[in-house]
Amino acid sequence: MTKNEFVEALNKRNIELDDKQLEQFDMYAEYLKEYNENVNLTAITEYEDVLDKHFYDSLLCADRKLEGTLVDVGTGAGFPGVVLKIAFPELRVILMEPLKKRCVFLQSLIEKLGLKDIEVINERGEDHSLNNREKYDYVTARAVSNLNNLIEVCGAMVKKGGYFICLRGNKGHEEIKEADKAIKLMGFEVESMKDEHLFNGDERLISYFKKSSITPLKYPRKYSIIKKNPL
Repeated sequence: MTKNEFVEALNKRNIELDDKQLEQFDMYAEYLKEYNENVNLTAITEYEDVLDKHFYDSLLCADRKLEGTLVDVGTGAGFPGVVLKIAFPELRVILMEPLKKRCVFLQSLIEKLGLKDIEVINERGEDHSLNNREKYDYVTARAVSNLNNLIEVCGAMVKKGGYFICLRGNKGHEEIKEADKAIKLMGFEVESMKDEHLFNGDERLISYFKKSSITPLKYPRKYSIIKKNPL
């Protein structure tokens, strides 16, 4: 995916980037490749691949204007959290990542890009959920764990009326069927599911789960229990 193809693809999705935002994406891609030489963050570092498989992929979930506070659980090298912050500067973003070395990268990236109203938290999702219940407008997760476990890890921190946005691969529909019980127990309903494709043809499923009722206090459980006995 070339830079022009990236811009054109986003314009078709009603996402228009100004020169500053495009410069930030260029800086992001360059810094990711440079930093990755010493710290393993991603196997994808070539510019055109980063545009397609990281940046464009992350923005597939932006089928509406995102406002308020968004928490990106297991953000890794900042996908989709940092990408969404660049595209929607007024969005408040919390990047949640359990690995310290990635948090160090994210903090330096934020400073390099000059981003404001964005923070990095070195914590696991289920631990954060226990002390931040029914708090955030959006929670995102991309390629983290399986959906059945993931919605229990993340669900309690979404406020009633808010959304858990899930970015999955070509097995997404199957995962949603398997997670039906967990989705309902955590207080969610499936509002929309949309099949998407990257520029290279890879399949994606973007799902919006709306929080229709408060999550029972017994969830989330400890991760060892979640993993051993999924909902």
